[in-house]
Amino acid sequence: MKKFAILISIILFISCQKNNSKTVKFMTLDPGHFHAALTLKTMYEGVDPSISVFAPEGPEVKDFLSKISAYNSRDEDPTEWEVNVNLSDDFLQVMVSKKPGNVMIVAGKNSRKIDYVLAAVKAGLNVYADKPLVINPEGFIKLEEAFRIAKENNVLIYDIMTERFEVTTGLQKAFSMSSEIFGSLIDGTEEEPAISKLSVHHFFKYVSGKPLVRPAWFFDINEEGEGIVDVTTHLVDLIQWEAFPNQIIDRSDIEMVSAKRWPTELTPREFQKVTGYSYYPPYLSKDLKGENLKVYCNGEMNYKIRGKHAKVSVVWNFKAPEGTKDTHYSIMRGTKSDLIIKQGEAENYKTTLYIQPNETEGFENNLVTTLSEVQSEFPGVTSTKISDSLWKINVPEELKIGHEAHFGQVTINFLNYLKNGELPAWEVPNMITKYYTTIEAYKMAQD
Repeated sequence: MKKFAILISIILFISCQKNNSKTVKFMTLDPGHFHAALTLKTMYEGVDPSISVFAPEGPEVKDFLSKISAYNSRDEDPTEWEVNVNLSDDFLQVMVSKKPGNVMIVAGKNSRKIDYVLAAVKAGLNVYADKPLVINPEGFIKLEEAFRIAKENNVLIYDIMTERFEVTTGLQKAFSMSSEIFGSLIDGTEEEPAISKLSVHHFFKYVSGKPLVRPAWFFDINEEGEGIVDVTTHLVDLIQWEAFPNQIIDRSDIEMVSAKRWPTELTPREFQKVTGYSYYPPYLSKDLKGENLKVYCNGEMNYKIRGKHAKVSVVWNFKAPEGTKDTHYSIMRGTKSDLIIKQGEAENYKTTLYIQPNETEGFENNLVTTLSEVQSEFPGVTSTKISDSLWKINVPEELKIGHEAHFGQVTINFLNYLKNGELPAWEVPNMITKYYTTIEAYKMAQD
């Protein structure tokens, strides 16, 4: 119950506001990824409960519909979605011709996503899309065109950046804005960047309490994209969002220094466990090494953003150790202290923020003052002194609402932008620069 407290309070707050906007109607297109369902795990004020799904027949849309049915029938806070299902081979054309809604939700094959986005904005539809929007240089060219058309047609394109709502990330950003605690971001070096983010993911995991079944195409880099253009999207976004809040970042601010890629190998047994397939589909034969499947899901990039060295790394393993989950590590190095997020064994595999001051004199008093300011946004947050040179930030359980609930928070943000008819001035240029960064890393890693 506590895990949904923040989300529910935000929804109630919005429901009390006067809403003069037109009713929002969702359409979900080709839901090949479970994130499509997570956007609908809660109901939203001003959103019509009748939603339309356009997709080809197959296990992916069945899984999506099963999740929505489970949300509708759960005992605690059930949803009330009324689903209109449209199954056909020309599902995209049917959607843009019928247009029973005004917002397209898309989370599925990354190779097709930008074409879906282009078709939607050309038809005058708003787009709410899972990351990444593009996975190759050709897609990036289309993305720039899509944003131009969206502006002409007065519609929005917004990608789902859930990691902005992870509480320790929000706290890291909040403390980095304190001149007394953090100072300012150092320039850093390639060996010791000013800001680093490492994300470790797992192919086998549980979603909404059930083992996640991934489609076989998820392991095809031509469809899903390589790791260096997929999960890295979140990390590049966070670097821009934390280090340069509310500022427009242009591609001229980016200088790629180095990038690399490497595979994770899956055995036939592991592949079957996560997909249900007892064989490799023919389109994966290009990636076989003997009996094992080589998936280029791992990537690392080192680059400069406005002269500050940044590093992003993504690693995929098959399964997390028992009792653990996907993990995140991050460090922001300031002139007065370092802000470090860890999620290892010492932290019980829960994201934890530490502050490591460069000078201890006067730090404790400054922390007390800054903490009182931070508590206005993050109520109940406290600190524990581990040593003179290390402090731990304690987060109350009610603020740890979890990854799945973050989808509701992002959706509320998007709905507010939709109501206002525009995104913040920095969002669109920063989205373009974010994908410019990942594609530049992809090109360098290929070389």
